[in-house]
Amino acid sequence: QVQLVESGGGLVQPGGSLRLSCAASGSIFSIVDMGWYRQAPGKQRELVAGITSGGTTQYADSVKGRFTISRDNAKNTVYLQMNSLEREDTAVYYCNAVVQVMALGISTRSFWGQGTQVTVSS
Repeated sequence: QVQLVESGGGLVQPGGSLRLSCAASGSIFSIVDMGWYRQAPGKQRELVAGITSGGTTQYADSVKGRFTISRDNAKNTVYLQMNSLEREDTAVYYCNAVVQVMALGISTRSFWGQGTQVTVSS
């Protein structure tokens, strides 16, 4: 059993900032990849940012230069710093982690957080 708990969402004005956090807990041997996805009503879920266990990052073109993903491996936590927020960033943001589960040995499995609402509006 692995749980991902998110925090940091809310309402912010255009140009403002938010920092999302996602902490993983449970039967974790190690976490390989972590990432943030988002989905707005009527739209497909999209990858916002991802980070490997070694710290390699990738970003959607729409957020490059504005968002920064980071992780603390000792805490099994991933962060998303969001600056210069725009109305188009409004969505439910989901944390994802690819985990080596203790009960499964070296095999990996993907887990999702519950989602947190980010609303950018004046």
